[in-house]
Amino acid sequence: MSEFRIRHLELGDAAALSELYADASVYGNTLQLPYPSEWKLGARMDGLLRAGRYQLVCEADGGKMAGSAGLWRLDDERLSHIAGLGIVVHRGWQGRGVGKLLMAALLDLADNWIGFERIELTVYPDNLAAQALYRRFGFVEEARMRAHSFRDGAYHDALLMGRLRGGRV
Repeated sequence: MSEFRIRHLELGDAAALSELYADASVYGNTLQLPYPSEWKLGARMDGLLRAGRYQLVCEADGGKMAGSAGLWRLDDERLSHIAGLGIVVHRGWQGRGVGKLLMAALLDLADNWIGFERIELTVYPDNLAAQALYRRFGFVEEARMRAHSFRDGAYHDALLMGRLRGGRV
């Protein structure tokens, strides 16, 4: 089994992040577009690293970026106890524990260091592996958002899933 290392995203990670998002198995399950630009990702790095946002990466042996995940505080003052969550895993590392490591690290940060009360995410209904991972960490389906996003030439539904700190239902 390979060694993995979780660390915070750094400014110099734009090329690796661009490579991670370039695969259809990654961008096809997110709101990202195909053909990610390293330059555009580099320009977005300041936003990814701003206060109230926590962006982690998982490196595999040899420093290859195997996945990335982030939490971001919602901007409205009355919603500041809520974080959004996003996660992607490189095709070559899917099903090998990378998602589990990233989720565990993010949720430890959220629960024990920041104090987020609620975390929410969206996932496509056909992404069963991601849904299983989220359920493993206490997320439950709360809503189905019809025609939520445009993907592969058509509008697709998305599921809203949420998790309350302490496993409350």
